[in-house]
Amino acid sequence: MQDLIDRFAEQLRLENKSVNTINGYRLDLEQLQTFLQPFFPDGEVKAEQITTLMLRDFLRELHAKPDKNRSLARKTASIKAFFRFLQQRKLLTKNPAEKLETPKYEKPLPHFFSKEEMKQLLKIPETDNKYGVRNLAILELIYSSGLRITEACNILLRDLDLKNGLLLVRGKGRKERIVPVGRPALKAVQNYLAIRPAFKPEAEEQHLFLTRNGKPFDNHQMEHALQPYLNLIARQKGYTPHSIRHSFATHLLQNGADLRAIQQLLGHTNLSTTEIYTHVTLEDIKEAYKKAHPRAKN
Repeated sequence: MQDLIDRFAEQLRLENKSVNTINGYRLDLEQLQTFLQPFFPDGEVKAEQITTLMLRDFLRELHAKPDKNRSLARKTASIKAFFRFLQQRKLLTKNPAEKLETPKYEKPLPHFFSKEEMKQLLKIPETDNKYGVRNLAILELIYSSGLRITEACNILLRDLDLKNGLLLVRGKGRKERIVPVGRPALKAVQNYLAIRPAFKPEAEEQHLFLTRNGKPFDNHQMEHALQPYLNLIARQKGYTPHSIRHSFATHLLQNGADLRAIQQLLGHTNLSTTEIYTHVTLEDIKEAYKKAHPRAKN
């Protein structure tokens, strides 16, 4: 079965799926493979011998784990996509995952900072050293343009149009979009560009943001650099650099921006993904009502 998982992962790569997406599918399917090994005498899982009952046993095993519905939904989607791929390639005559039902789950509302909290957050980096200048530029750009951490890591020097205040962003599935950059972010990036040589990049290094070693950031490194600032502002646990992207979207919606415009700025394929911010602002409205209306507590 491992060979089939590898072939499926290669197909996802050809479809321009992100590395994170491909790794997620692979982990889910390898977990399934490990679970199924006792069902086979020699431990060699054979896809054509997998039954619907086996798959349901696997999902039932996961049912007792934390965050069960979200985990089950993701793994069910992975399994269904894998067996659909095998059937399309005529590697299976019957699809055992065809009748699996994907459990529904309520998406948690995203953490986001208030406008005042964002102002405070952007005052924290100390700009008397190169790291503070760089980190402020990253924070400002993520908030100004609603970037994912991966997108911020992958920005190249040529992607930024300082004159026109525009940024080319490479999003999920290698999809590109052009987003505006606000004046405070442009100023912070210009200040960073002035001291970027202090990070001693190699001559051919074209990534905008660099680590202390002059290399491009990976997700973990950038999150590690930014998280201490967020911890000083966060009201509770669960706030990450991605919360800045959520703040970007929420503040736009609160100020009357069109939901479809926000969808384009965020690079969401489906409007339904963006609609979660509608729920966030509705929660704000309800909370304000409870605090202010004389009959809200009656």
